[in-house]
Amino acid sequence: MRKTIAKKGTSRYPFLIINERETKRKIMTNHPRESLRKLMNRSNHNCFGCSPGNDKGLRMEFYTDEKAVFSWVTIPPHLCGWETLAHGGVISTVMDEVMSWTTIYLLKTFILTKSITVDFLKPVFVETEVRAEGRVVEKISDREALIEGSLYNAENVLCARSRGTFALISLDFMKRMGRFQEEEIEEFRQMLEVRTAPG
Repeated sequence: MRKTIAKKGTSRYPFLIINERETKRKIMTNHPRESLRKLMNRSNHNCFGCSPGNDKGLRMEFYTDEKAVFSWVTIPPHLCGWETLAHGGVISTVMDEVMSWTTIYLLKTFILTKSITVDFLKPVFVETEVRAEGRVVEKISDREALIEGSLYNAENVLCARSRGTFALISLDFMKRMGRFQEEEIEEFRQMLEVRTAPG
């Protein structure tokens, strides 16, 4: 299959960021939550990262400015690593979630994570709100995308960064997998069609 690599200024996806210097500059921008729009989420699932009904999970919510996806999350104390520090695996979960939702929303498709790498740059503390950001770096093909994530503390200091490769899955393929109920697929289809949550 021929690969289609987006070039700056010519991409059919204007939010794609290819230039590394531009990527770093944009990711360092602090977005007030009130200026963003909240993304819809299904309520009848049990994802540890983003389910609103999993009282042991992170209950992450997601927002967008149509160029990136953002999430503010406070890691609970029972997910610590050493003393008051957030566990590295939980930080990785936050990064995976924000990159996944970035892919789902901006590329309008279901996804599966193929691989992620996380650089831990500064301590992340439990019971302290942090901000996760995700951006599309490159849509490599119709089946794969490269996504970047960043995690900032309350002082807007970069604490972790990540890159992930995500498989792009069509809804028809989800049906053929036989792992999803028809109503689940329909709910997901509606999520992709509805741009923001009401209000």
